[in-house]
Amino acid sequence: MSLAIPNGLDNTVERPGERAPLVLGETTYHDITESVCQVAERPPSKGWVIGFLISFALLQWLGLCIAYLIYTGVGVWGNRSPIFWGWPIVNFVFWVGIGHAGTLISAILYLFRQEWRTSINRAAEAMTIFAVACAGTFPGIHVGRAWLAFWLAPYPSLNLWMWPQFRSPLLWDVFAVSTYGTVSLLFWYMGMVPDLATFRDRSTNKWRRMAYGILCLGWSGSSRHWMRYEKAYALLAAFAAPLVLSVHTIVSFDFAVSQVPGWHTTIFPPYFVAGAIFSGFAMVLTLMVPARSMLGLEKLITVRHMDNMCKIILATGSIVGLAYGTEFFIAWYGQVGEEQFAFTNRAFGPYWWAYWTMVTCNVISPQLFWFKKCRTTPWLIVLICIFVNIGMWFERFVIVVTSLSRDYLPSAWAYFTPTWVDWSMLIGSFGLFFTLFLLFCRLMPVINMAETKATLAKQIHMSHKHGDH
Repeated sequence: MSLAIPNGLDNTVERPGERAPLVLGETTYHDITESVCQVAERPPSKGWVIGFLISFALLQWLGLCIAYLIYTGVGVWGNRSPIFWGWPIVNFVFWVGIGHAGTLISAILYLFRQEWRTSINRAAEAMTIFAVACAGTFPGIHVGRAWLAFWLAPYPSLNLWMWPQFRSPLLWDVFAVSTYGTVSLLFWYMGMVPDLATFRDRSTNKWRRMAYGILCLGWSGSSRHWMRYEKAYALLAAFAAPLVLSVHTIVSFDFAVSQVPGWHTTIFPPYFVAGAIFSGFAMVLTLMVPARSMLGLEKLITVRHMDNMCKIILATGSIVGLAYGTEFFIAWYGQVGEEQFAFTNRAFGPYWWAYWTMVTCNVISPQLFWFKKCRTTPWLIVLICIFVNIGMWFERFVIVVTSLSRDYLPSAWAYFTPTWVDWSMLIGSFGLFFTLFLLFCRLMPVINMAETKATLAKQIHMSHKHGDH
């Protein structure tokens, strides 16, 4: 059997009655290996160097801001009574949400045997790890005494004569996010082992060969290795799948179990999970659509991949829009004056601009994905996804700031104004995220070669079965 799509078959376009192929052109197994390995083997492009220098500069600025915060105190933020959470918690919830798409694409779609995930799952998994790293930065410095951040860990301390408050959702966050980060890291690493062995075998530099040799754990490609790999990967997928639902559910409990008007609602868990998947998929497309062009991966990351992801963004965006409407309905139906005021204040109070930015970006802009042209035009996909991520950050801002700024006592009301440190830390967190992602593109296999080759094998088999010669 030929290792390529049979000659004469034009698989660059979707044919009537058939799904578009997941690997384009007359691509062979060797072509897949070359396409992925050359990203790490060739010298970095000028665009990569410029992007990395900008991201690394922002990362250094984030480090300086954190040092300044620890030295001076949390007064350098715009947090004030009664808005004690402010932007750090907004950023924390935003980044935890960004990390959701990776585990969803990798674990849940793997368990449901959705083959279209194969070319994007590796980058999505990496994005999960990096987003969790960004998210974990903010609670540690938000405690005020950053050198005592280890108090957040659930351990009994006889020296301090105190125990963790296990009924606090803030402690549940520590369990949930640390578990999610650990399982996601193991899942990401386990999936890379066969591809790291390919990098090892192709390395001409002694130190690179040694590094990849250690990372691939002595992988030889034997049937025993493949059997154990597939069992371990499926087991980790089964562990990771419930975490997609549990992690952001627990993050939503930070708000939902309180008595603050606008937070005290049972819709928060499914609403937060849908929003997290929504923003996570948007970030995956924001990264992968430009990456497929710059790294020359158009044959492996196809229009069908983008089309499917846009459909998920459309579905979850519609769920988020339904949640916005449901919140207003429940506030009206419950006939609690403070709740009714909280939601009216969001839409028409001092922060009306943030609320309507959120609605425009999260509810209106994804509706363009009803049109196939919008789902298959790369620059338009990136533009809409950027709007989605802006809207999701504003959603967290609206939830945190509007509810805290005006609660039960009008005498305690205040208006939140961010400082330059707030802005710097938000921008710097993107520096951390993009620095890690650009290093990943240079040092690790961006696409899962083993799974993509398995997808190609099925594609070839189906082509021969239908007599396409």
